[in-house]
Amino acid sequence: MVITPDIKVKVQTRFLEDQIPVEEGKFAFAYRVTVSNLGDEAAQLLTRYWLITDGNGKTSEVSGDGVVGKQPTIQPGESFSYTSGAVIETPVGSMQGYYEMLTSSGERVKAPIDVFSLRVPNAVN
Repeated sequence: MVITPDIKVKVQTRFLEDQIPVEEGKFAFAYRVTVSNLGDEAAQLLTRYWLITDGNGKTSEVSGDGVVGKQPTIQPGESFSYTSGAVIETPVGSMQGYYEMLTSSGERVKAPIDVFSLRVPNAVN
């Protein structure tokens, strides 16, 4: 599968301090993803893949159809945004992954999602 330069993914994260008491040893984060189509043909988001790593190096993988129950088609020059979440066992971790997209010409392409941090404010690793 070809990696496409036409789909850009931007992620913003925030710690959800009110979701889980810290004494439970779990840390909840929200992440807002914006998928932008910089190409000249429409692309449908078919599947997602995430690799989530906590501060101890423990990993988990998440994959499946679409995002938040949708498989949006993103037109050229447009963007699609959604918010989701992750829970890890340390105050610092990271996520990375990719979306599998289907272009209007029928080509399946991969849109990479660069590594981003999950971090409790003022936490160091």
